[in-house]
Amino acid sequence: MDNIADLLIRIKNGYSARKDVVLIPHSNIKEQIAKILVEEGYLKKLEVPAKGGSASGGKNKKFRVLELTLKYKAKKPVINTIKQISKQGVRIYRKEGEIPRVKQGYGITLVSTSQGLMTDKKAKKNNLGGEVIAQIW
Repeated sequence: MDNIADLLIRIKNGYSARKDVVLIPHSNIKEQIAKILVEEGYLKKLEVPAKGGSASGGKNKKFRVLELTLKYKAKKPVINTIKQISKQGVRIYRKEGEIPRVKQGYGITLVSTSQGLMTDKKAKKNNLGGEVIAQIW
């Protein structure tokens, strides 16, 4: 199963259902993506409770989960579109000057570089290329 696709679809479905909190099974890459989305203002909050507990009060969890608090502006979702670029069967790599911009800079492109996961703006600032993971606007 594709972890990144799972994260993106759960966020998208959470917004479609007008949920406040989305629970997602934990993985390190999902946590890194969620942290970037919080930093960029696309999610309100990220909580990673310890194994066996839940920030929302549930104590019967066997596995760690990510609790993402979705963000709305004037009752509309902050994220309009989430698009996965690299998939399991087809990986998309771009050099430092070829990383695509989203909506003339109003969205972000997530890039996996040799220095970790980062946004397109940060990758261009550090003159890094890498695998283009997803676009969000």
